[in-house]
Amino acid sequence: MNREEKYLGELKSFFWENSLSPEIFELERLAHFAELLTQKNEEINLISRRDIKKIIENHIFISAYISRFIPEKVNSFLDIGTGGGLPGIPLGIMNSSLKGVLVDSTAKKIKAVDGFIQKLKMGNLTAENYRVEDEEFIKKYEDSFDLVVTRGTVPLVILFRYALPLAKKKAYLMTIKGGDLTEEIETAKLKYGSHIKKSTFIELAYKPTNARNEKDKKLVVVELSR
Repeated sequence: MNREEKYLGELKSFFWENSLSPEIFELERLAHFAELLTQKNEEINLISRRDIKKIIENHIFISAYISRFIPEKVNSFLDIGTGGGLPGIPLGIMNSSLKGVLVDSTAKKIKAVDGFIQKLKMGNLTAENYRVEDEEFIKKYEDSFDLVVTRGTVPLVILFRYALPLAKKKAYLMTIKGGDLTEEIETAKLKYGSHIKKSTFIELAYKPTNARNEKDKKLVVVELSR
């Protein structure tokens, strides 16, 4: 069994343990992405090298898993600070009808992501090398996205500032967060409360290794209104 076959087996196990049944071609694409990411990570630091042994659980599966929480009527998304293409590429694999823009300010990372997109033949995704707050990027994509998503560690108050010019008048913000979010949420509400229509916090528990959310990860979903 080669590494990509091992990745495929791990993905099947995680999805089936959680009563999810993606198409086999989606699982194969996710496994191929994991292999491409692992190979490229030997050249440039896209994910933590000490995390590479758990690339499926900690990066590929969780990025694909959150796609089940994407609200209805979302047709486009922006992945801010995509790094190695996470969560944008798994989201694009699991939702091939979605048009996605994956943006990162580090040129060598976005070059790698563009390579992944080409090798995976993902016509629904575009890689962009910008700082998301750059005027040129905002001008290009102003009022464009139904969903803004990130796995980065950016505080919510900063994420709102980045997202609002790029989101449509009615849109959603999704981010994975850990730990106590009370202070972070209150700070965001003080500045952007008028734009927050509804907030939902989803415990990212999954079988078999995080059944009680021991990793203390939450998916924050905010309905935005401009």
